[in-house]
Amino acid sequence: MFMTGRILALLGASAGWSLAQVAPPAEAPPTIKLEDAIVRARQYSGQIQGANLTAQQAREDTVQARAGRLPSVNAFNQFIYTQGNGTTSGVFVANDGVHIYNEQAVVHQELLSIVRHGEVDRALAAEAVARAKIDIASRGLTQTVIQDYYAIVSAQRRGVNVQRSVQESERFFDITQKQEKGGEAAHADVVKAQIDLQQRRRDLAEAQLGIEKAKIALGVMIFPTFSAEFSVVDDLQQAAILPPAAEAQTQAAASSPDVKAANASIQQAGFDVNVARYQYLPSFAFDFFYGIDANQFAIRSHGPNFEVDGRKNLGYVAQATLNIPVWNWGATRSKIKQAESKRDQAQVDLSVAQRTLQSNLATAYTEARGALAQIDSLRGSVDLAAESLRLTLLRYQAGEATALEVVDAQNTSTTSRNAYDDGLARYRVALALLQTLTGNL
Repeated sequence: MFMTGRILALLGASAGWSLAQVAPPAEAPPTIKLEDAIVRARQYSGQIQGANLTAQQAREDTVQARAGRLPSVNAFNQFIYTQGNGTTSGVFVANDGVHIYNEQAVVHQELLSIVRHGEVDRALAAEAVARAKIDIASRGLTQTVIQDYYAIVSAQRRGVNVQRSVQESERFFDITQKQEKGGEAAHADVVKAQIDLQQRRRDLAEAQLGIEKAKIALGVMIFPTFSAEFSVVDDLQQAAILPPAAEAQTQAAASSPDVKAANASIQQAGFDVNVARYQYLPSFAFDFFYGIDANQFAIRSHGPNFEVDGRKNLGYVAQATLNIPVWNWGATRSKIKQAESKRDQAQVDLSVAQRTLQSNLATAYTEARGALAQIDSLRGSVDLAAESLRLTLLRYQAGEATALEVVDAQNTSTTSRNAYDDGLARYRVALALLQTLTGNL
């Protein structure tokens, strides 16, 4: 065994590797699309998980409300001991004996609950509100993901633009050095070009930092354990059509979870009023008892203390109870007024939700339309700035322009490229938010 290990070690050394150096290849960082980021965020979001748990609790309320309308069965078990005093009842004459055993099956039914649906309807409405709040949390999360996703795309594009500006500055710095050696430029031009190059390199480092920070913001939401090792798909150049305003408005009104939640809240408040009014009505209960209520824990009693030997203990009793409310100092009326007030508040909330939806839709549509209208102009500015830089650099080499003009042209070119990319990102963000409002994302 020892010789085998030495042979393997010698073979590894002769081949240029060792056993300790053999390792599986590192897994490449995942590439995330916008749709993937949204799905991941919804899967790992604490807000959505909390909303789902709330909906589950509301579902259980519905189950309990339905069960409350059905008969209940309980097993009643009781033993009562009374101090003896030589009599059959013991010290406490109200008791039936020194030993009392109760073993009974009890069936209880509130008969009028069969025709009352308020509690169940209220629970169903509350469940609908909870489900709508899941969609509300999901849409809010989606908007955040969209913002963070395109923040990464914009930061990456800005980094590319800065990298290009560094290359342009390096080229200009090289030109000034050559011009100075040939006696065609002053040393001040070299200093100016060098200062500009140093600034561009600092901008590049800052751009890299911006990319890392943007990835951190999104990575917190799309991974079960935090990670910023991923890349995103740059889809700013993909064709994206702005839908007609009327179509967007119709889709938004039909799919808005805020409006759905507000409507369900109105229904819930209405059922609250009905349930509060139930307290004006009588309650009618039926109870059925079957079992033992005796001084001996036996089906039949035996002994000298009983008038009838072998008395039957196992049996049943039934009772009906009608409870008619008469006076409770206005508490029922107060509960009804309180429920009506909640219903009115729900109506106000619905109106606010509808107006807020219209406002958000109009804002997103206007933003998308405005950003789309500027893209062609921004693209033209990029082309003009690039041409201006090229001509200014030629003029400088011909001795007709100053170093300051070249640096200014470089700044204009970089600013134009950044503005164009920001315009593309602005349009895609506005369009994605519009798709969120219309339920298409």
